[in-house]
Amino acid sequence: MRQESGRSMIEMMGVLAIMGVITVGAIAAISSAMSLQKKNSVNDDVLQMVTQVRQLFGEYDDYSNINNSTIFGAIGISNKNPYGGLYEISVNPSNTRQFIISITGLSQSDCEYFVTKAWDGSVGYEQSGRTESGAVGACNYPNGQNIVQITYGE
Repeated sequence: MRQESGRSMIEMMGVLAIMGVITVGAIAAISSAMSLQKKNSVNDDVLQMVTQVRQLFGEYDDYSNINNSTIFGAIGISNKNPYGGLYEISVNPSNTRQFIISITGLSQSDCEYFVTKAWDGSVGYEQSGRTESGAVGACNYPNGQNIVQITYGE
């Protein structure tokens, strides 16, 4: 009798199942890393915007001259955020010594993350004795339609 060498179909299916599990794990890890990168990018962008706006308007008593259409050219960054939405910078209508950074185009989970994140230096965070996030937002809209607003200034 001649004995065949090779792999059986069951062995091949076992190898494919193991490769499938590893692939699913890798995809989940990559997705998580991409999400974290987007969040870190937004955090860095907001910090840069705050620093630049304070430098540009530091000599004035208020931020009433903020013009969203030209401010991004002046501070040297894009108004597009990693979520496909926009950053907007505006003066607080009830207090011209404050400005508001809005982040649009967020999913519900990302909106909730940014609303609960501690925004160091923001008005709400500092006034709460550093116990509240400093951001506000309505996160119950469909994905891509949620907005977070963070107020900075005095």
